[in-house]
Amino acid sequence: MRVFQTTIIALLLILTACSPKIEDIDLSGEWQVKLDSTSIGITENWASSKLQGTPISLPATLDDAGLGTPNKLEPAINNYVMSNLTRKHQYIGKAWYQREIEIPNSWENKTVTLKLERVLWESTVYLNGEKIGSANSLIGKHSFELPKSVTSGKHLLTVVVDNSNKFPNINVAGNRYPDKVNQDMAHAYTNHTQIKWNGILGDMTLEASASNQPTNMQVYPNKDLKTLKVTFEQPTATEDKVGIVIQKLNGEEVYNAQHNVSKEANDLFVLNLNKPEGLELWDEFNPNLYTVSVSTNTGNVSTDFGYKVVDNNNGDLTLNNQRIFLRGNLECVIFPLTGHPPMEKEEWATLIKQAKAYGLNHLRFHSWCPPKAAFEAADEAGFYYLVELPHWSLKVGEDENTTQFLRAEGQKILKDYGNHPSFLFMALGNELEGDESLLNSMVAELKAKDDRHMYITTVYSFQPHRRKSTMGKIPQPEDDFFITQYTDKGWVRGQGIFNDKPPHFNADYSSTSEHITKPLISHEIGQYSVYPDMSEIEKYTGVLEPLNFIAVRNDLKKKGLLEFAPDFTHNSGKLAAILYKEEIERALKTPSFDGFQLLQLQDFPGQGTALVGLLNAFWESKGVISAEEFSQFNSEVVPLLSFEKAVYENGETFKASIEVANFFKPMQNQNIVWSITDEAGSVLSNSQVKDANLTIGNNTNLGEIAFQINTDKAKKLKVEVSLEGTKYKNSWNIWVYPKDVNLTHKDIVVTSSYAVAAQALKKGDKVLLNPDFKTLKGTQGRFVPVFWSPVHFPNQPATMGVFVDTEHPAFNDFPTDTHSNWQWWDLCINSKSVITDDLDITPIVRVIDNFVTNHHLSNVFEAKVGNGTLVFSSIDLISNLNERPVARQLRHSLLEYMTSDAFSPSKTVSMEDLQRIKLDKKEGRFSAEDIYN
Repeated sequence: MRVFQTTIIALLLILTACSPKIEDIDLSGEWQVKLDSTSIGITENWASSKLQGTPISLPATLDDAGLGTPNKLEPAINNYVMSNLTRKHQYIGKAWYQREIEIPNSWENKTVTLKLERVLWESTVYLNGEKIGSANSLIGKHSFELPKSVTSGKHLLTVVVDNSNKFPNINVAGNRYPDKVNQDMAHAYTNHTQIKWNGILGDMTLEASASNQPTNMQVYPNKDLKTLKVTFEQPTATEDKVGIVIQKLNGEEVYNAQHNVSKEANDLFVLNLNKPEGLELWDEFNPNLYTVSVSTNTGNVSTDFGYKVVDNNNGDLTLNNQRIFLRGNLECVIFPLTGHPPMEKEEWATLIKQAKAYGLNHLRFHSWCPPKAAFEAADEAGFYYLVELPHWSLKVGEDENTTQFLRAEGQKILKDYGNHPSFLFMALGNELEGDESLLNSMVAELKAKDDRHMYITTVYSFQPHRRKSTMGKIPQPEDDFFITQYTDKGWVRGQGIFNDKPPHFNADYSSTSEHITKPLISHEIGQYSVYPDMSEIEKYTGVLEPLNFIAVRNDLKKKGLLEFAPDFTHNSGKLAAILYKEEIERALKTPSFDGFQLLQLQDFPGQGTALVGLLNAFWESKGVISAEEFSQFNSEVVPLLSFEKAVYENGETFKASIEVANFFKPMQNQNIVWSITDEAGSVLSNSQVKDANLTIGNNTNLGEIAFQINTDKAKKLKVEVSLEGTKYKNSWNIWVYPKDVNLTHKDIVVTSSYAVAAQALKKGDKVLLNPDFKTLKGTQGRFVPVFWSPVHFPNQPATMGVFVDTEHPAFNDFPTDTHSNWQWWDLCINSKSVITDDLDITPIVRVIDNFVTNHHLSNVFEAKVGNGTLVFSSIDLISNLNERPVARQLRHSLLEYMTSDAFSPSKTVSMEDLQRIKLDKKEGRFSAEDIYN
């Protein structure tokens, strides 16, 4: 009997396979286009006859074709140029695209649909001069059903695309940018990353289907991972049972049966089945994909899917009932050759491969949703997505038409992309402010529609700053998870901490996060600016010009700094990398955390040229840190250390507790190996922790390292921890200093007084002049670099770390990298960076200025003055040296240099030059809070 049933099912599937299938005609190729900035095309009825336009090959944008107003900006450091990359051609308004199509005879009595995969923003379709309809969407297909009366043969098809802003309050304005077209910030409609292109991208097809063809299949795994619901739409029910086949992408079947089908609502049909044996779960380590097909007696419909369930388990983020941790990065439509997202899977696969190489498992699509190719690539790679409505607003709910558009966009996202297993999360937009109740109700609607994803009202909010609200500080009632930079108890990211507290590596965010009962993800961590890479300029061969980079290059050349540009990029990047490392490790150490989202691994070329990436905008390395190095602290398994500080004195004991963040799989009987080595590679101490059992999550107190500091020389040491026999390892630097060093010398005058220095120099003495840095003209000393962009946030002390010539003999007794590292924290905080544009001096410690002002900055330099020789320091090398071992050691090293034959400054300045560095009044301090207030 069972053999007979199987034969019948197979026969039915063969018969339905022979029934009429959806046919399609590819409309890519040559079209005519005519620009209509004054909107006269409708009154003159351009759709009724052949356009006398310009040939254009679609899919493409007008920018691709070189159509629109040519750019007239010249490179200059101003808010026009530094706003973002510059479009070579720009057009905002209506553009009429037209071609002839031919409907085949075989399409008689079929439904014919025109589908345009991506259009920005509105499309209107005409057939033979008659209007078919209009569509508005920034993130999904524009579909148009042609009239039932359409006949076979040739027809004139016209598509009018209008890329002007259609809805108010969907976009926050960046008022620092004087060109109004560049003020829109949300990434679905902006010139800052994606450009406001006009055109048609992706698939462009005419599709024919039977009048009762099943469509819109959706597959819903049940939360218990035991059952599966499949739905599809069909105008008329024709049977009580349908055939269903589930197979791997290679064609191997895991399920083939006939199933009862029931009508749920209108034209929606549902079938429920138990999870088939052999249907495996989908996740980042096992990206198992399947095709499910349903066959009715009027046609069939199919979709790919992955069997997975994402959920909140008592505050922990889980996938398939196992805890996961999001190692995320923002994706803001940064594709600088085209100005629009790739529409081919291969390009997204390349991007995801690079992201995974750096240890990421997640992308957040900031205020936009990517095309299907992006989801397909992520599905195959086992990569997680958070998508958002095209929405970044401070006036949520104030315009009803905008609200309805956003509601429709949300439903379209679920329909077009909901089956993709990579689609785990959805937000209503970025940093939204306004009607909280509306946001909650919109999330509730989406949840009721589709429970395959987790939802959130907004990705963070600044609303508490501007009105009475808890948005952004605690989850909203309908939030399934919570993304924030601080809670009602304080910061959950380092930006507000690293400049205000001395370096310490025993901190996490438990005290500010453990009371949050929903999965918690830290918002946009990082944002540490890296100096522009001048070698990148030649890479911009597409529709955008890097006038901002060129402007910086020109300014550097004018100021005699261009030769240092590669060093500025490298050293500011190294500083950013160590800050990103500590940001990530604090998140991984926090038991109540469920992930972080970097802003970001790659550069953001808009919003004032926010080059915050360790990779450039093309996802290429800047040479700052390799994927292998970065993934040591950003991976599914990360060895961690908890220790008190970065700097130790002779006689102290370095103590550290070993931890492992494990979000891979349970790992039994692991040997954890640790070592401490000096810069020559000599092992000073080592041992291991045997047979450690690592569970999923935070494995703390696995063992302790204790190392007695015994040194009469300053050294940089490396502490490394690894899991024996695996790729998983991590390392940290500490610095050790002797307590007793010479801080005076009979042949050197050390003073904070200009007057004393002037007298000594007049006599021909050697002088270490160290004025009170608070009285000096210059930039307040900071350890962290520029936040985001000195254009977007101009009211900040905007330096980008030190650039040290490590071969200089002044550092013979002071171990240092060329870049800022943690031992520089005390020196930077207790300093001013003085402008030496007009001084002919040799910097001993050069400070990297931001790329807008590009001053010669220094906080230690040498020169001949009068009859004497000088080392000038705007780093405090006098106060509390018993409690400041780094400052003590730097002073010692400078004095040793000044007593040596190597001390012979070649440049000469006057005391009057030095006097100009002084200030008449003290300057105030700056804190990270100032960025947001």
